[in-house]
Amino acid sequence: MSLSSSLFSGISGLSTLGNAMQIIGDNIANVNTIGFKGSSFTFQDLLSQSVATLSGTSQVGRGTALGEITSSFQQGSFESTGNTTDLAIGGAGFFVLKEAGTLNNFYSRAGNFSFDQNGYLANPEGYIVQGWELDANGNDAGSITDVAMSSFTSPPSATDNIEVIVNLDSDGSDNSSGGDDSLALAWDATETTPIAEDAYEYLTSLRAYDSLGSTHDITLYFDKADTDSAYEFIVTCNPSEDFRTNASGTVLAESSDDYAGLLARGLIEFDSSGSMTELSLSQIDPSDGSPVEQTVESHLSNGYFTLDTVFFSGASTQNIELNLGTRYNGSTWANSSLSTSQYATASTTTFQSANGYGAGDLEGVNVDVDGVITGSYSNGELIPLYRVGLAKFQNEQGLFKEGGNRFSETRESGSAITNRPGTNGLGSIAPNALEQSNVDIATELVKMITTQRGFQANSKIITVTDQMLAELINIKR
Repeated sequence: MSLSSSLFSGISGLSTLGNAMQIIGDNIANVNTIGFKGSSFTFQDLLSQSVATLSGTSQVGRGTALGEITSSFQQGSFESTGNTTDLAIGGAGFFVLKEAGTLNNFYSRAGNFSFDQNGYLANPEGYIVQGWELDANGNDAGSITDVAMSSFTSPPSATDNIEVIVNLDSDGSDNSSGGDDSLALAWDATETTPIAEDAYEYLTSLRAYDSLGSTHDITLYFDKADTDSAYEFIVTCNPSEDFRTNASGTVLAESSDDYAGLLARGLIEFDSSGSMTELSLSQIDPSDGSPVEQTVESHLSNGYFTLDTVFFSGASTQNIELNLGTRYNGSTWANSSLSTSQYATASTTTFQSANGYGAGDLEGVNVDVDGVITGSYSNGELIPLYRVGLAKFQNEQGLFKEGGNRFSETRESGSAITNRPGTNGLGSIAPNALEQSNVDIATELVKMITTQRGFQANSKIITVTDQMLAELINIKR
């Protein structure tokens, strides 16, 4: 008789359904686990046993077993957070994590990262996020590596371009009468005030940076020339900050040189409509204060005249382009949409700016959808630092669960294919967010009910079979 076989069929059902309940329990236990991917299961029957019947040989099943346990890699919902280094992946892919001190890589959907005491971007277990270091232009530099803050300071950048757009009153006066270079002659660095207030028509100042990040005021003085269609101007700095040398090799800032701080003089010519038509500039020779003419054929940078400055002792010459709203295009001076003008209104500064910046301290980081980590510094600079890398696999089901929200690659999964977020089928990065578990608790509860009922039914097979065996034993008393 096959009563004993039915016992083993019932046992297989109990064992299989018990394992199924373990899977359901694991899913429900991780319903709030960041980046968790739930598992599902399927059953299959066992190899059937052949039995003889009046109609020939037939088969009788011997029970059930777990056919397959698979992970669901469906997208989980996003939870917004206030942490800029909390990251979620919208789409396919895994974060690449490296175990500290080893070459072992792991993969995770959980993006609850932070910078540790050594500057590494890591998960709570200390596994280091992998990505590409970026150059100053935001391009990937080298191969994938640890995302680590090696410096929390932004180095200074020297000013190499200043832009000054002004309107100069067409009805202004020639206050420094004596020719087109009279304004330059009015400058005397030996005086407490190098140029008298009644020696010019208008002035404007802006701040420039040297290579150490110190600031220096650059001041432009304007005065009507001896013709109605032109204005002369000089470019100056504080005489105590002019470290050029004179003919005897003496630093101007350390001597009583009349020309300390006087960098250049120039002439702006306008047409009858008030538009700039030509610009000329002469460097001031610190040896004797004489003008050194800058022609469009020489000493021109990107179409702009330049200023040669030395702002501190031992520094090399710092070249600064002077942009007054016009640029030499190789044949003529071409005005930009915003350029210096001469209209019958009060002289005023329309626009001014200078590039360069001083040293700054890191105040925070931001991450964009491309995975680029940008540092925000106290000097106002936004500097690209790293790009977070993502990886994908040909067979995600072949990944091995390591625990701690981590997977490792296996021969079945294939090797990791690493690339930038948003490329090669990889998802994008959602900053200030975490991916929640993709477990549907309602579905799991329904599975739990059906599994429970199945378990009860299989237990009945065993108890009923036991009763039948008892009846069999009791045939002979």
